Amino acid sequence: MRTVPGTKNGGAAQAREDQDLPGVWVAYGALLGHLRKRAGLTQPALGASIGYSMEQVASVEQGRRPAKAAFTEAAEGAVDAGGVLNVLQPEVDRAKLPRFFRNFAAIEADVLSRFSYDPLLVPGLLQTEAYARAVFAGHCPPFSEEIVDQHTEARLGRQLLLTRDPMAELSFIVGEEALRNPVGGPEVVRGQWQHLLELGRLRNVEVQVMPAASGFHVGLDGPFVLLGTKDFRRLGYIESQEVGCIISEPANVSELDSRYGKLRSQALNGQESARFIERLVGAT
Repeated sequence: MRTVPGTKNGGAAQAREDQDLPGVWVAYGALLGHLRKRAGLTQPALGASIGYSMEQVASVEQGRRPAKAAFTEAAEGAVDAGGVLNVLQPEVDRAKLPRFFRNFAAIEADVLSRFSYDPLLVPGLLQTEAYARAVFAGHCPPFSEEIVDQHTEARLGRQLLLTRDPMAELSFIVGEEALRNPVGGPEVVRGQWQHLLELGRLRNVEVQVMPAASGFHVGLDGPFVLLGTKDFRRLGYIESQEVGCIISEPANVSELDSRYGKLRSQALNGQESARFIERLVGAT
């Protein structure tokens, strides 16, 4: 039954929605409101000066809508923020990610190395916008368009790890099934293959394909990630059905390390993998 705002049930639903708002969005909004008032601006005046509506400014200040990087960049100058909004922007973006994934994403953003095995989907760090959007649009239960947009933006934001300075060492083993799965349709997949070829040319990125006909291998238990942190720790991460687990026990991480080394030896090497993907592109 639909509830009407202002009724008892509607008020309870609104309260639950407010409780679910990421804290960093609320903090960013409160800070923006303070800086705006200090600058002597109303919400309509701030919106007009940075190219946004009063409603958009109000939603950001209330923590109901995350600020995008372009909004923050414009607001920085308009309210003389001195860089404090820019400092919060990465955390604002990270809070667009699914809740279960945020702790891992915070660690991932600052690693020295990241190795992953993905048998069924192209890994998020390598996805095009169209492919990522198709993945989130297929979620069950369905996401709203706004949530699809937010998750897609956050996924693309994580991809700064590919090109940041200092560079991280990145290795991706992708199952052939993931490459052949027509997520988003033929044009989206073709664009994704071409994107993989481009990323594979980066000096710090290696993309390997695990052929479907390779028989039994140690990756058949499922996907996993290995991280090397700046304080020289090794961490693992496994995820299934929107449940993620960070693994820190040295013995368990060591087992994942051994399995990843085995997978690298069983997969096609970088050059062979590039030729494999080129054949997929040429066949369409």
